[in-house]
Amino acid sequence: MNTPDLPRRKALVTGGSGAIGAAICRRLAADGLHVLIHANRQAGAAQALCEQLRADGLRADWLQFDVTDAAACTQALEAVLAEGPVQVLVNNAGIHDDAAFPGMTAQQWHRVIDVSLHGFFNVTQPLTMPMVRGRWGRIISVSSVAALMGNRGQTNYAAAKAGLQAASKSLAQELASRNITVNVVAPGIITSEMSAGSFDAEAIARLVPMKRAGTPEDVAHLVGFLASEQARYITGQVISVNGGMV
Repeated sequence: MNTPDLPRRKALVTGGSGAIGAAICRRLAADGLHVLIHANRQAGAAQALCEQLRADGLRADWLQFDVTDAAACTQALEAVLAEGPVQVLVNNAGIHDDAAFPGMTAQQWHRVIDVSLHGFFNVTQPLTMPMVRGRWGRIISVSSVAALMGNRGQTNYAAAKAGLQAASKSLAQELASRNITVNVVAPGIITSEMSAGSFDAEAIARLVPMKRAGTPEDVAHLVGFLASEQARYITGQVISVNGGMV
């Protein structure tokens, strides 16, 4: 079966302006994909990363929309698809808004779930049929160790990421016969703005058998592999990157 030449494949990375997202964009671009860097509030960071990749001779563009806004997603993705299908999708957009559950507001609950779970639908669903027609695709979603073992103060975040994992397992079964894999990467404690201040050195030493936080590149390496031909027989899996936490 013929598949597109690797340099011509496109990869969309939602939340591509953050630490983990940017590392994923760099890895996929270095692997020869044309990377579409998505941002919502951090458009400047996405644009700067795009310019940096281009300066390195890599292929990149950036785009801005709110993954929780279905109409905005449709408009943005229709423009992308007008120039050809997206073969690799990395659902990396996510937020946390922590609070003990008895004091958690409805807004905190819905906002976190909207970004991770409804955002998954709003972005993934429009891109699925073009992948099916091309009979090749990679859908990779970024979850969290919180979805596997829970975390105090993150009931909303754990629920959102656990839902993402279940949705991915079901979608993997639907798309497997079309040569489209669907997998989840579940990072543990990764050095980033999102984790800064949440875990001190003592907590990391207690929670992580490797006694250190991971790096965004540790996550990006796994995403890069799952996006490659070498991972063609891996689908419906949740793979942790957490230094042995689970």
